[in-house]
Parts: sequence; C-alpha cells; structure tokens
Amino acid sequence: MLNRGHFTFSPQSKMASALKSTILRHVRVPIGGTLNFNYSRLTANRSMSSHGDDHLDKQQVVDRVLDIVKSFPKVDPSKVTPDVHFQKDLGLDSLDTVEIVMAIEEEFKLEIPDKEADKIDSCSLAIEYVYSHPMAS
Repeated sequence: MLNRGHFTFSPQSKMASALKSTILRHVRVPIGGTLNFNYSRLTANRSMSSHGDDHLDKQQVVDRVLDIVKSFPKVDPSKVTPDVHFQKDLGLDSLDTVEIVMAIEEEFKLEIPDKEADKIDSCSLAIEYVYSHPMAS
C-alpha cells in the first residue's frame, strides 16, 4: 500500500498505474538499462555485459576525442594525436582546456566532476576517462 497525503492505493490500483505512467514519461534510462519501480523509490540500472555490447569501443572514443580537439579553433589539426598534451604540445591555456573538456562532456553525454576535469590535460587522459566511464554514450 502507498499512502500519499489523503490517497491510499495498492500497486494494482488505477491510481498507481497512472502515477507510474506519469513518472515514466519523465525518466531517462540508459540504453540497455532497466527501470525498477517500487513506489517508494525509482532506480535505473545499466546492465554491463561481459562483451561490452553497451559500452563504447576504444577506437570510437579515440576518434571522437581527436575530432573534438581538432575542431577547436586554436588547434592545428595536423598536430593532434592520441598522446598530445593540450598546453605543452598545442599551446592551449587552462581556459581552452576547460572548453575542450566541456565539449567532451557534451559529445559523450557525461558530467565530469571538476576534480576529475582538472586532471584532464591531454588527449590520452580524456580518452581514458571517457572509455572507463560506464555512462559514456
């Protein structure tokens, strides 16, 4: 039984069904995930297969990160490699690095905590972070 204010209904009632339907319209679940609904808490679980079917391929991550860096206005695309350092090799400043990290977040639909973002100062670190992140898409 669920008691919300003056409404009390069982999980089988029409009110419970309508509530579930309303909530589900506003909840995003990762591809390959499941939604568990127990009327007191919603949880989304992303299942990770042993074959990595719902995780990005490393080469996809490399290509997409390199494309982001190559498209940055202050970067000479011919200098961009998977091992390039943003400041030492490309001459970017800290603000440029922040903009690249933000572009990576947008591209891969991630939210990188500031503490982690501050560590990303090269393509190789960006690639490793994204590849190891379970929610990257």
